[in-house]
Amino acid sequence: MAEIQIEITGMTCGHCVRAVTQALEQVPGVEKVEVQREPKGEARVWGNAERSALLAAIEEEGYQAR
Repeated sequence: MAEIQIEITGMTCGHCVRAVTQALEQVPGVEKVEVQREPKGEARVWGNAERSALLAAIEEEGYQAR
């Protein structure tokens, strides 16, 4: 199981963290997700998901990811 780290900008509250977490959990191949807003916005995703699909899911929620 691979771990992918993604930097996320634009998250300002707990709702943002939940929205990103739920979006990432829906991507095929994702087994586990951890999203944190502080000290810097980032997500750690475990599984066999495509990085491009993860970035697209985050951007679809209105946040920037790289």
